[in-house]
Amino acid sequence: MGTMEARPPTLVLASGSPRRRELLERLGLPFEVRPPAADERLRAGETPTDAAVRLAAAKAEAVRAPGGWVVAADTLVELEGRLLGKPRDPAENRAFLKALSGRAHRVHTGLAVRSPRAEVALVETTRVRFRELADWEIAAYAASGEGLDKAGGYGIQEKGMALVAGIEGDFFTVMGLPVARLWEALARLGYPLAEVWRA
Repeated sequence: MGTMEARPPTLVLASGSPRRRELLERLGLPFEVRPPAADERLRAGETPTDAAVRLAAAKAEAVRAPGGWVVAADTLVELEGRLLGKPRDPAENRAFLKALSGRAHRVHTGLAVRSPRAEVALVETTRVRFRELADWEIAAYAASGEGLDKAGGYGIQEKGMALVAGIEGDFFTVMGLPVARLWEALARLGYPLAEVWRA
């Protein structure tokens, strides 16, 4: 009788983000989605990088997973020390885009990966530079609604790609999940990654 090959454990993605879901699917990782009920408020005096790591770790902690493999992330957009969260409405989205137009900003994505025995928490930062945007572009993009559920008010992998002149760093960090760092963290924690690509 042949032995059945063990399947890699299912990761719990502690996020409702369709972008993070898409990236895990592309990697071939088995996962289920469980958005956490975590407090995402920032603390006074907290740096953006510290906040991104803390929030990702809090999301991982908020999700209880039998078997213990959890992936959580949190993305913050920083423009010269000011944090731009998810815009409340199209008017705030327009204000964000006007502020970002023609300037560089930083995208910080905190990542927390928990195994049954240990946890890795880190932050990856990418510098993004916007083109000079015309008023009509700002108005039309904000009216599209695409940026309303995204930190900074834009999505680099969708229509928002036309706003970006260039990046320094990891593209996927801007999408909301630093894929290479995730892969390294899973490997360090002993996740059977070779089995994922054999499946």
